Amino acid sequence: MSTKLVAELNQLLSDFHLYYQNTRGAHWNIKGPRFFELHAKFEELYTEALTNIDEIAERILTIGGRPHHALETYLETSNIKSVRDQSNDEALVKMVIENLSTLVDQENKVKALAVEAEDNETEDMMIGLVNVQEKTQWMFNSWLGK
Repeated sequence: MSTKLVAELNQLLSDFHLYYQNTRGAHWNIKGPRFFELHAKFEELYTEALTNIDEIAERILTIGGRPHHALETYLETSNIKSVRDQSNDEALVKMVIENLSTLVDQENKVKALAVEAEDNETEDMMIGLVNVQEKTQWMFNSWLGK
């Protein structure tokens, strides 16, 4: 077991928890003429994030580590900050793009460590996450007209 790999996977787990909560809040609080399209999209994102959270935690266990599980730990360690009282569609889309960028950065860090540790399964997991999230970023940037 690579303790550095486990630590960085736990960092990703913390980041994912705040991303999950931010997208859940976006789903609940979105307002305006694009409510229906974004309400549904944000639900898709937080549902996907919840699945990813479980898979990351189980990967940590599989490689002999212990996943963080306290909310306080997530809040203290996440590179993603909690978003409050936001209902503007463009602001929420920009928040998602920024949160995804943070996740992709961390996933690439984990991927590099997995390569060093010859952990092909974790490397593959990170490649899959990055592919989906970069596509989502592209779609939201297109939605913003960029």
